[in-house]
Amino acid sequence: MDYSSIAELFALAPRVQDAVRAAYRGDSDADIRMREALHVMRESVADGMQPDLKSVSGMTGGQAAKIDPEKALGGRTLARASAIALAVAESNAAMGRIVAAPTAGACGILPGALFATEEAHGYTEDELIDALFTAAGVGRVIAMRASISGAQGGCQAECGSASAMAAAALVQLAGGTKEAMESAIAFAMMNLMGLVCDPVKGLVEVPCVYRNVIGVANALTAADMALAGIVSPIAADEAIDAMGRVGSMLPEALRETGKGGCASCKLRVQ
Repeated sequence: MDYSSIAELFALAPRVQDAVRAAYRGDSDADIRMREALHVMRESVADGMQPDLKSVSGMTGGQAAKIDPEKALGGRTLARASAIALAVAESNAAMGRIVAAPTAGACGILPGALFATEEAHGYTEDELIDALFTAAGVGRVIAMRASISGAQGGCQAECGSASAMAAAALVQLAGGTKEAMESAIAFAMMNLMGLVCDPVKGLVEVPCVYRNVIGVANALTAADMALAGIVSPIAADEAIDAMGRVGSMLPEALRETGKGGCASCKLRVQ
């Protein structure tokens, strides 16, 4: 049971997570490893929430702890998702142990989406693991059809891909249809298309950790639109292919070389 498109993946089995499991070709340890990945994600949240956390460069760290969900303009779930995404990204910048989902630069988006909605809606760990399998399937398609590398396709290939993976996982958790899931993937990809990779000082810190926050917010809104019955006018596979083409058009200065975009700006805070 193999697939190279969202359409093929969704056609393989009634439940997307089961189709992804089948692609492991009988690997009995797949669920064990996915559960371990979920536990590592939880640990990286706790690590990143420490107010005294600092990256080696000192540019980031300790900021996730400042977000107060009770005072947030966007509501508690979005604030928690933002804080968790930022915490995991800051943990990564401080050399903590994270799950690359699909990359280290975008590591906070999927945990932010999963754990914030778990808190809000009471999802079980088994449901979260099913959601991780679905996210993994979506990520595999993106990697095969386009890219998940910032050096190859810009930050759209990292945070954009992670956001699409998280959007699909959220729709599944909420009991949405495959059609809604497909629209959520497309919305998430379209919304961050063209996002460049421009790390300051060549480090995965600025603006990277903050883009994890916008990535999880994008996933939540993409899922909400799809669950409301809004259908993407562009198919998910078409959006993924477009992202790949846009990535190939980006100049070298905007593909993780530290030359253009934010990388060419002076920092106010060192």
